[in-house]
Amino acid sequence: MSITQLDKTYVAGTYNRFPVEIVRGKGSECWNTAGKRYIDMGTGIGVTAFGYADDEWQAAVTAQLGTVQHTSNLYYTEPGAKLAQALCTRTGMSKVFFANSGAEANECAIKVARKYAADTKGGDHHVIVTLENSFHGRTLTTLAATGQDHFHTLFQPLTPGFVHTPANDLAAFEKVLDQHKVAGVLFECVQGEGGVLNLTDEFVQGMARLCADRDILLMVDEVQTGNGRTGKLYAYQHYGITPDVVTTAKGLGGGLPIGACMMAEKCAGVLGYGDHGSTYGGNPVCCAGALNVLGRIDDALLDGVLERETYIRRRLEGYAVTGRGLMLGVTCTKPVGEVLAACREGGVLALSAKTKLRLLPALNIPMELLAEAMDVIVAALK
Repeated sequence: MSITQLDKTYVAGTYNRFPVEIVRGKGSECWNTAGKRYIDMGTGIGVTAFGYADDEWQAAVTAQLGTVQHTSNLYYTEPGAKLAQALCTRTGMSKVFFANSGAEANECAIKVARKYAADTKGGDHHVIVTLENSFHGRTLTTLAATGQDHFHTLFQPLTPGFVHTPANDLAAFEKVLDQHKVAGVLFECVQGEGGVLNLTDEFVQGMARLCADRDILLMVDEVQTGNGRTGKLYAYQHYGITPDVVTTAKGLGGGLPIGACMMAEKCAGVLGYGDHGSTYGGNPVCCAGALNVLGRIDDALLDGVLERETYIRRRLEGYAVTGRGLMLGVTCTKPVGEVLAACREGGVLALSAKTKLRLLPALNIPMELLAEAMDVIVAALK
């Protein structure tokens, strides 16, 4: 049986996979079972920040595999401690909880907000406000946080206590705060799964101001936008705000599962012994990989991200392009499935976000490979 046949026979049918069997990769290139080469413009949905089998990342992970691959959180390990230090130093946050995914990081943020509100205002202040068209994960609670009805219909009843309000409508947002006893606000600076839609400076700064005035935790979901993806270490840094909680995952691990919930001083002590936990959270191998990734996201790399964004936008002149950095959405004039198929035929792997073409290449994709990929993408869009 082929890889595809084995998968269809034994793996739960939850993914509408593209007809590509990836067997090896290096940098921004990968190959299928027949030896066909592709340029990867999706990076595992924004995960492999430096591409496939990156030498530095691989060396860091392999070295850790040879010492301690796992121990429970009853003990201390160096990679997790150093990664927490690096995240706090780079962001000004005070504490980090490590999980295994973006959904788990968001679950932690929700728990922090509800416990903070219960401690300071009372247990009836439990509502979490999120934005329409948002996406925060696939657990029952993060589905409830997600502001897209079609994710909700099959899994009722979802976790209660979530209210959704339109993005970029500050008056509507303030009205929601007036009408509910709110513990926290959770949002993406660029709505990824919702169609690569940007939040405006006015809206984000207005939310931050209102939350500060009412002592409501401002929580930024940086699962997809974080770790250099938008041209800043974290996307909220484009807006000049200071969140109370920041969640991230995806690109942080470079290909290994890790999530992080970072807490500012205001709520750093909310979670005490036994309030939360994770068997694999802070796994030493995953943290070693994340330390390598984070340590390489410097000003030069971020400048390169913005340079590549400028190039892509220039090549897509005449098309509506949304997003920031190397998280871009392109409005198509024909069905996006046809565009993706044409890209694959031409040797490029890309993604979709609703009806848009979505591009999430490696942060360091070589310019010559990017130019080759854009030739294929431009042709596929026509």
